Amino acid sequence: MTVVVLDVRGVVKAYLADDGTSLLRFDIALGKAAGALGMGFGGRELERRAVAVPHFMGALQAMTDGRMVPVRGGLLIRDQQGQIVGAIGVSGDTSVNDEVCAIKGIQSAGLVADHGDKE
Repeated sequence: MTVVVLDVRGVVKAYLADDGTSLLRFDIALGKAAGALGMGFGGRELERRAVAVPHFMGALQAMTDGRMVPVRGGLLIRDQQGQIVGAIGVSGDTSVNDEVCAIKGIQSAGLVADHGDKE
């Protein structure tokens, strides 16, 4: 597993990877977090929009030099008042499991996970 945490400005504040993770995991986790932060919603909504408007997502990919990964595992991190304080990206398993890990990490810090669904 690889985890990247960004602050609200998009600066990497934390990075952790298991020994033996593959070469691209940092870039994937960073792209998940940056996509959520840059668009203002979590990976679930990014995933839906990638299907619904692929040309727009293609343009975003080009504008960000490929640093946007529109799948689960990228979440906004909110404080208890609902303000965005950063984002997290997790890579290393299926996107669904990556998201589960991200949610648990955010909640364990006493913060609110925003995965892109209105629940």
